[in-house]
Amino acid sequence: MSNDADQLPIPAVPEGSAASVPADSLLAQEIKRRRTFAIISHPDAGKTTLTEKLLLYGGAIQLAGAVKAKRGRASAVSDWMDLERERGISITSSVLQFGYRGYQMNLLDTPGHADFSEDTYRTLHAADSAVMLLDCAKGVEPQTKKLFRVCKQRAMPIFTFVNKMDRPGREPFDLVGEVEHVLGIGVVPITWPIYKSHVFRGIYHRLLKRVYLFDAKHAGSTQLSGSEIAPFQVTGLDDAILKEELDDYGYSRLREEADLLEAAGDTFDRAKFEAGEVSPMFYGSAMNNFGLAPFLDTFCELAPSPSPHASTGGVIDPITEAFSGFVFKIQANMDKAHRDRVAFMRICSGKFERGMKVLQVRTDKTMRLANPTTFMAQERTIVDAGFAGDVIGVYDPGVFEIGDTLTAGKKFLFEDIPSFAPEHFARVVMIDPLRRKQLKKGLEQLAQEGTIQLYRPPEGREGDTILGAVGALQLEVVKYRLKNEYDADVRLETMSVEFARWISRSDGADVDLVAFGRENVGIPAVDVRGRAVALFAGEWQVNSAKRYLPDLVFAETARGVVQRA
Repeated sequence: MSNDADQLPIPAVPEGSAASVPADSLLAQEIKRRRTFAIISHPDAGKTTLTEKLLLYGGAIQLAGAVKAKRGRASAVSDWMDLERERGISITSSVLQFGYRGYQMNLLDTPGHADFSEDTYRTLHAADSAVMLLDCAKGVEPQTKKLFRVCKQRAMPIFTFVNKMDRPGREPFDLVGEVEHVLGIGVVPITWPIYKSHVFRGIYHRLLKRVYLFDAKHAGSTQLSGSEIAPFQVTGLDDAILKEELDDYGYSRLREEADLLEAAGDTFDRAKFEAGEVSPMFYGSAMNNFGLAPFLDTFCELAPSPSPHASTGGVIDPITEAFSGFVFKIQANMDKAHRDRVAFMRICSGKFERGMKVLQVRTDKTMRLANPTTFMAQERTIVDAGFAGDVIGVYDPGVFEIGDTLTAGKKFLFEDIPSFAPEHFARVVMIDPLRRKQLKKGLEQLAQEGTIQLYRPPEGREGDTILGAVGALQLEVVKYRLKNEYDADVRLETMSVEFARWISRSDGADVDLVAFGRENVGIPAVDVRGRAVALFAGEWQVNSAKRYLPDLVFAETARGVVQRA
């Protein structure tokens, strides 16, 4: 036996996650234990609560905070912006990293508010899998459908977690049917709810053939009962303890439903799951922590480790290729004292080391990435190394764009992250002309980080700056942040514009926006990345532009950036 007791052991790779990896391949082991995922949901389904509880179970926090914080309560750890704490909602995407039973979890905490779907779209681009959170009483809601479609387009593996089982809700079989019918994806229940006198008391894990019974005194929907990990006992379907804990109705219902699931339910097919065709379903309550431990354990086993990414240089393997990654989010002023900008980078392959030189492919410039950080909301930790699947923050002096590819090996570009057409538009009216410089800087930085889309008149023309947003609340956030972070007070005037379309010529030549403006079929503009845009008052105007200007192409999404000199 070795006497190297003082040396720190290398973390063991979780069972089943790296069976095909050679024992001496430390890089492969590190990558195989990464789990990078996002949670998608409709507002108020309990996403931020679930996020907090996953951090609680991962040991990242000792006490879960109330999301809709009242006086004397802790605000949610995952929310860093003052406005988020005031309203009790998640507005910006954040990155939360924590360990769990030998796995390295990278949770991309996306906004649940309906008005922040574009930020969520970009964040899903950086995730390897997603957890779709449903309210047991409401089922599949509109925002869930939107975000599910984005995951489906990327063939992303999707877990389904039915939340709020401690409250009155729909029958579990009804929810299975609704997900299959509305979203068109197969559903395989992995855990199943157990009741006593119609009170949620535990779950039955079908794969493990285990019953998890939770303490009755923790069954209430209270912040106090859910602030710590819920105690539970593990038993089996035929165990006498189970019969004693449940009433006759609860026990007979569980046996009947378990038999029905085995007889009529589909078996779990891992290949179909990884192709995004089948979703494993779990039941529980994030509020009082019932069902979270079995879900998290099973999630770690089933969720994919970092997978290959498509690029202009072919498929980039996460283990065999040198370091590469892409920027999917830019956040200004996370630390107001330093007025900094942080670029969030998803590592796609290899190992990142602090201070290493990388190529920014868009500008063809080499740069050194010093002081990389990991995050727990606004708290940062400098890291010396990162591996494929990790998300790290790097200081941005104003050189990064969303979608930028960084590489330490061969030169290539990852697929572009699209920009989505806004649905709300407003003119920016400056209240104090002496703050013009601060306003210009604030608008440009907020537009570059993707908070809003910024449109200016074409070169050589005068006019007001126009903001475009996927949701109306985004405009309110911009006004708040301009005042709070840049000391620039503005008034936003709503415009009678409904559509924005990016313009290009079918022959590949440059678009003459001045000539387009003379046609009076829309408002010509240029976005923050130098792309030609037209703003339309309605669908009739879009159709008129297509009819009168057949040489132009009008797109609802835009990819790529205009190269800067």
